[in-house]
Amino acid sequence: MRRRAREYLVLAVLSACVFTNVVAYPEELVRFESTPFRASQIQDRLARERGETLRVTADAIDGYLSKPEGNGPFAAIVYLHGCAGLSENVRKNIARLTTGWGYVSLAVDSFAPRGIKDQCTHLAPYRLGDALAALSYLSRLSFVDSQRIAVVGSSQGAQVALKLASTYEKTFDLSHDLKFIAAVAYYPPCGTITEDLMLPALILIGERDDWTPARDCELWTTWQLNRGAPAKLVVYPGAYHAFDVSALADGMERFGHWLKYDASATAASVQEMQSFLASQFSGVRR
Repeated sequence: MRRRAREYLVLAVLSACVFTNVVAYPEELVRFESTPFRASQIQDRLARERGETLRVTADAIDGYLSKPEGNGPFAAIVYLHGCAGLSENVRKNIARLTTGWGYVSLAVDSFAPRGIKDQCTHLAPYRLGDALAALSYLSRLSFVDSQRIAVVGSSQGAQVALKLASTYEKTFDLSHDLKFIAAVAYYPPCGTITEDLMLPALILIGERDDWTPARDCELWTTWQLNRGAPAKLVVYPGAYHAFDVSALADGMERFGHWLKYDASATAASVQEMQSFLASQFSGVRR
């Protein structure tokens, strides 16, 4: 039961209705090193004064890669799971969905390679490094268009996605000319995000979400729009947290919050995401 509860908590885009007539392409398990933090000038100077060379270590991260038929180059999606980890059903369904739209999919597993079952009390900085490492990995593939890579996240993964769409990524050791083109955030904790949004972002959240309140996202989005940032918020009436998790048809309480599937909100959100990504990808010159 504990294992099932963790799987239910995995927050991802699941909608059986949109998988009709979509071919499920094989997935490939790939491994790459997480992107490390960039050493500060002070750290570098102190190391030189000690006659030392700064050595940065990085964890090896698992990813599940899927692609449409053909040689590409294709636009691509990096998917970031929620605080309960990445389940098999989640990664396969997100792969079916995005490859069905003609995109490469890379679902990042930040927990299993580190021996972590779940981590819902805080956002670990390595999650941002993992996402950026996935971006770097995809950019080197011959069948991926490195200028058309977006990030999609659920709950905690959505928090990471919005941070990566802001100025936060400058703290990591990543090439300046490599970045995500846009971000899709399913029910993120907007109250914890303070950075200035730099990239187009779509936020999808339920009106009755009592874990990551829609009101926080409304305030955050309004602030971003007032400064001219490219943000869009869609609030689904009557929907709760994890509204796209089909296993929660009867609803359940977790950590004092109510989680419940909403088929109507799920279908609408998938269409919203598809339209948003198509618009962002089509606007890039190859």
